Amino acid sequence: MSSNILMDAGILLALVLESIGYGFSMLMFIGTIWGLTYKQRMQDVSRPIAMVAILLFILSTVHIVASTIRVEDALVTYANTFPGGPVAFFADLTQPTVKIKDVTYVLQTLLADGIVIYRCYIVWQSVLVIVLPSILWCGLAVAGVGMIYRFLNITSNSGDIATNLSGQSMHWASAFTALTLATNLSSSGLLVYRIWMIERNVSAVRSKKNTMTPIVRLIDSAVLYTVMLLILLICYLCSNNGDLVVTDMLVPTISIAFYMVLVRVAINRKYSYSSTIGITRDNSRQHHMQPLQVHIPQFTHNCNTVVYGIGDKHQPLTFTKESKKGTLES
Repeated sequence: MSSNILMDAGILLALVLESIGYGFSMLMFIGTIWGLTYKQRMQDVSRPIAMVAILLFILSTVHIVASTIRVEDALVTYANTFPGGPVAFFADLTQPTVKIKDVTYVLQTLLADGIVIYRCYIVWQSVLVIVLPSILWCGLAVAGVGMIYRFLNITSNSGDIATNLSGQSMHWASAFTALTLATNLSSSGLLVYRIWMIERNVSAVRSKKNTMTPIVRLIDSAVLYTVMLLILLICYLCSNNGDLVVTDMLVPTISIAFYMVLVRVAINRKYSYSSTIGITRDNSRQHHMQPLQVHIPQFTHNCNTVVYGIGDKHQPLTFTKESKKGTLES
């Protein structure tokens, strides 16, 4: 196709965009760790969520290091010695850096989609609800293993490489992307629907509505990830080299989508905490006989804890309407 992007140009563009995305993901990773530990006791820090955040950051780092080494090898180390030059080097799928990138991408995708299904289960507290996302995730794992197996068994034969660039390996990659999209949409949709139901039930007794609801946080991150997956799937179906760019961009995007939810929850929690303290102190100055009291709606607190891993993990995800003033207690 005349409109198809050149492979060497696509890989260089992918490295630039991935580097930018990695910079953002690094900043958001720092913000995530801050959000998980800000004014929290060590025993209250959600270790699973922290571990996932760290693993995503490690996988993103490994991927961009492999991308950088691959470009350096093609343009500097083997520029004059590799048969066919840099373009042929980029097309050589037997290079170790290519295999490292494929493995890290699959692992990161499985990890990110798995944590969304876990959040869905925690919110619904029902195994039946996550049956479909879990089946899709298992299919995703099978497709990922199949894709990695095909790429790992590519030989240096030029005909073999050409076949895998448009043959079974790409079919596995297309299936992997489609299953990722289906898993993400189903689990995120169930999660958003459940939180919307709870938000609707408690909105009548809230003293103040949040401007940044959990639904908005989840939709923003889900849309970001979904759009990237759709573009990648279209590139696969059209046999366009744009998939080289989108695949490398997806790695930091997965981390950013995960971190973005936690950072926004932490910022909103800090703002709500400061505002509540300020209002209570103003009231205590006017009424010196009243003690300093801070009433935090337990639904918001517990939702942040079980869904995002921020807050006191010892509080259950239950709520009842105790009064018309908006205080929610278990």
